[in-house]
Formats: sequence, structure tokens, C-alpha cells
Amino acid sequence: MRYVAAYLLAVLGGNSSPSAKDIKNILGSVGIEADDTRLNKVISELNGKDVNEVLNAGLSKLASVPAGGAVAAASAPGAAAPAAAGAAPAAEEKKEEKKEESEESDEDMGFGLFD
Repeated sequence: MRYVAAYLLAVLGGNSSPSAKDIKNILGSVGIEADDTRLNKVISELNGKDVNEVLNAGLSKLASVPAGGAVAAASAPGAAAPAAAGAAPAAEEKKEEKKEESEESDEDMGFGLFD
């Protein structure tokens, strides 16, 4: 990913066809040593292609990937019905627990974490 990012930075900087040396200079400026095999792979794959077209093709492929949120939203209504039936007793238990917690906080002898 770092090689692709450096390639894109070089293109944004005005170099339409960055060389391995250009990308090594970009990566070296932030203290990253370049692996020649990976670097040459990125350059060979992107050489001669318009970066904007490559990005747009990638975005169209990402649009077809299902998002995880859709599955969670579909299961939420079914899970909410059983939870609603037992909500009242659970709420009473939580109120009791909060009262107990406030009593326990007095046991710190007046010293708080940030005092």
C-alpha cells in the first residue's frame, strides 16, 4: 500500500510516469526503505495507465461489495421484540445497581482519582 500511495503522491505532484527512483525518494523522505520487487510490481502494473481511470474502476468494484451494516440492521428488528418483553425487570435491576454503586463510591475516604 505504501508503494501505491507514493506512486499517487508522485502523480499528484505532476510526474505522470514516476520511476522507481522517484518513489524511493518519496518513501525515503519518511524513513521507509523500499523493497525493489514490490516497487517494480506496482510500477509495472500502473505504468502507462491513467491513475484517475484506475481509481474510478476500483471505486466501481467497491460499490458492489456488501457492507456489514446491512446485515446488522436486518437482524435488529427481530432481536428487539424479545428484548422488549423483559425490559421492565431489567430496568428495575439497573436502578438498584446504580444505588449500590453510589454507596461504594463513598468508601474512597474522600480521595478522588484527580484530587
